[in-house]
Amino acid sequence: MAHDDENTQEFETIQTHEELIRWSRAYCSRAVSSYDFAVSLRLVRWDVSTRAKRRAAAVKTPTVDGTTVGKRVDWASRSVGDDATAPPCTMSLSWRAFEAFDRDEWTSILRHELVHVEQFQAFGATDHGSAFKRRADAVNAPVRVRRFAEPKYILTCADCGSDIAYRYRDCKLVRESSAYRSACCEASLDCRTNDEKTNPR
Repeated sequence: MAHDDENTQEFETIQTHEELIRWSRAYCSRAVSSYDFAVSLRLVRWDVSTRAKRRAAAVKTPTVDGTTVGKRVDWASRSVGDDATAPPCTMSLSWRAFEAFDRDEWTSILRHELVHVEQFQAFGATDHGSAFKRRADAVNAPVRVRRFAEPKYILTCADCGSDIAYRYRDCKLVRESSAYRSACCEASLDCRTNDEKTNPR
């Protein structure tokens, strides 16, 4: 199902965080209508992250105790929202992802995030479970997004050489990689920095 966007040219000329938020908010407004999202965008705040390397966007929500995806929340009976509505959430957009993706990929990411907003506003919780996957499929949104930043470390199986994990910063898995085992061969892991071609860490 194609959804025309009158701002196609404008997307290519976005240069500031404010322009990215304005464009993304306008697209989401049209997507709510076009894809029948049960979402109130007036309860969504927006920001742009210049640090995010692993996520293209994220919906940041407050914790609402006793909630689970699939069980509707009666917001009127809770004191967390005004006017018997869900509390606000924030859609955080990654500037690096925006720079790496074309318009079609970016809009599919926004629809992915709208599924999270829809779940949160209905259930007080969100996840990537089976209900999310079904809804993402229905709105032509990916469940997973391709990497847009190169990881700093690559962990591989010492036996077969398969890539096992990617890390963007130093951590215990990177420092003590040989203490961990691969699922494929039950072999130790080798760790190399992304700029190394063959030398294990």
